[in-house]
Amino acid sequence: MPETELAKALPLQGDRVLRKVYLPRIERCLQELSTEQIWWRPNPVSNSIGNLVLHLKGNVRQWIVAGLGGAPDVRERDKEFAELGPLPGEVLLQSLRDTVQHACRILRRLTPADLAKSHNIQGYRVTGFEASFHVAEHFSHHAGQIILITKLLIGRDLAFTRLPGDKKKRGRSVPSL
Repeated sequence: MPETELAKALPLQGDRVLRKVYLPRIERCLQELSTEQIWWRPNPVSNSIGNLVLHLKGNVRQWIVAGLGGAPDVRERDKEFAELGPLPGEVLLQSLRDTVQHACRILRRLTPADLAKSHNIQGYRVTGFEASFHVAEHFSHHAGQIILITKLLIGRDLAFTRLPGDKKKRGRSVPSL
């Protein structure tokens, strides 16, 4: 694949991972849970699903919307973890959806020069490529935590993975990687 095609494909993959793979899984988890379950913490040093959603929103906004898109960086990271709720799941979800959609619009318009350009984000000196990759990786990490906590709370499989050729219907289909 030529370099310019690769430079165009990478941000599109970030868009796909955020918007079409992990956001729908987080949406499903929040829809399965009560407000009380969304804010449940197994112990005081752990995060609730609500905290993780606020954290994902803050990270995506800071790194993509502000860092690559030029919006003001208004993140207050400590507040993401200090919140105890009870913000309802739909409020959390709509806020995350809006932020992801905004970030994906920015990702889709990134050029090879944008990916190579250096940015100062959260005190780190990173290229646009590194920032994009960080956000996709970070989003998938915390989505996995949200999925695990949801499974622990509801006691059943969410059927997110369906391998090619798997004829069993395991619930609502969400794209696999």
